[in-house]
Amino acid sequence: MNNSPSPSQNPLKEGLSNRPLPRPCNVVIFGASGDLTFRKLIPALYNIEADGDMPANTHITGFARRPKTDEVFRQELGEALAKFSRSGRVEDVWKDFSGRVHYHQSEFGNGEGYRELAEKLDRLDAESGTAGNRLFYLSVGPNEFEGIVTKLAEYGLNKAREGSWVRVIVEKPFGRDRQSAHDLNEKLSHVFEEKDTYRIDHYLGKETAQNIMVLRFANSIFEPLWNHRYIDHIQITAAEPMGVEARGPYYDSAGALRDMVQNHLTQLLCLVTMEPPTDLSADSVRDEKLKVVRALRKYSPEQVAENVVRAQYAAGAAGGKEVPGYRTEDRVNPQSETETFVAYRAFIDNWRWDGVPIYVRVGKRMPGHGTEIAIQFKNTPGVLFNAEQAGMDPNILVIRIQPDEGISLRIQSKRPGAQLAIEPVKMDFHYKTSFGKPSPEAYERLLLDAMAGDATLFARRDEVDAAWTFIDCIENAWHNHATSPPMHEYPAGSWGPTAADELLARDGRAWRRL
Repeated sequence: MNNSPSPSQNPLKEGLSNRPLPRPCNVVIFGASGDLTFRKLIPALYNIEADGDMPANTHITGFARRPKTDEVFRQELGEALAKFSRSGRVEDVWKDFSGRVHYHQSEFGNGEGYRELAEKLDRLDAESGTAGNRLFYLSVGPNEFEGIVTKLAEYGLNKAREGSWVRVIVEKPFGRDRQSAHDLNEKLSHVFEEKDTYRIDHYLGKETAQNIMVLRFANSIFEPLWNHRYIDHIQITAAEPMGVEARGPYYDSAGALRDMVQNHLTQLLCLVTMEPPTDLSADSVRDEKLKVVRALRKYSPEQVAENVVRAQYAAGAAGGKEVPGYRTEDRVNPQSETETFVAYRAFIDNWRWDGVPIYVRVGKRMPGHGTEIAIQFKNTPGVLFNAEQAGMDPNILVIRIQPDEGISLRIQSKRPGAQLAIEPVKMDFHYKTSFGKPSPEAYERLLLDAMAGDATLFARRDEVDAAWTFIDCIENAWHNHATSPPMHEYPAGSWGPTAADELLARDGRAWRRL
């Protein structure tokens, strides 16, 4: 007799994933009038609905200061959806979805607003069967976090009923150094347990980032070579053609190192260098990432000057137009010492990566747009083909995170003809063409994971602490040391300062062009 549960009874997804299915809940977005809600969060939730993955009867409530009705909020979201949703707007789907979207007007510090929110959520639970499951999304500045979670606790909104759950998603930046991140974690921990706290990093929701572990650990042709014996070096690049746009005040207080390196690029570095986890549970994966961050070599101020380059973009040309330099951008300090470009050489001091340099760069006003990881393998021995053809290109495996998600491998091949002439050729895999549909947006996967209670793609408290420990060494050398390295300049529309090229040239290497 077969006692296996039927698909409808099985709480686990079919296939390789052991993630529980997401359950119906009330999603509350604090800061619902903001850009993130209109450009990313609501389009992501709508796409989940359109794909048939949204738990039935899930409701979304926007919490913001501006007075408006449910109808006005829905109309504004609908207009934005037509521009920002990857699947457009299908009217029948939008009608069902928007009927479960609500607006709640209140100041973040107004206790009456939280009391009314609690009543509204209780009413929705009773009407829709959401059983007290709640997901709070803090789409606000970090200075608002403490006040909001304190009020949630004051009105009991952080407490789950028997058999239900309450979780909170926190957007970056998560602190601006190790101490502020520690203080913020302490405040959050008084209201939400670590298992219910989801620190979001949208890079980890990108399809190719998720595929890094599959590429490495599900393909036996790669893992035996994934170490210092066969890999010459690794490059991680994140290039943006845009300047700071309207984010001048935020960016000038953060800079490229805090805004991109501490979170996004460090997470990618961990995925590409971590040891295989014992299983695919959230803590097993995050344990291995934590080991990588802790093994990153910490630099003295003198070593920072040797291994890290910082720069600001100057006036130049981008997209065929003249653009201003960083210090003349709107609401940026004319004497700013905030970097818009960082390039550094990192080392992981463990057995697998002994002596392998990892070059990381991120910059604004670059001539191209994209994020990629390039693994360059060591050249073959200097006999046979290398002896005949000096300077033969090495094998390179490239993982494209955005915008054209995919993987390519450069190999050597004989050119057709009587002569023995070797040329590099590229084997290329594109998600869009291979699977016949666009990849889900990063926020779609992450929101579904949070509803399902799967924290694998979210940063854990000790990961954040360890990452800031590494970043603080660099920040302190820049700002608190008598011999701080210079702030270089690069023309807008270029690939960065010459000092970044020299960083690799000293090792006999060069940056890849995207």
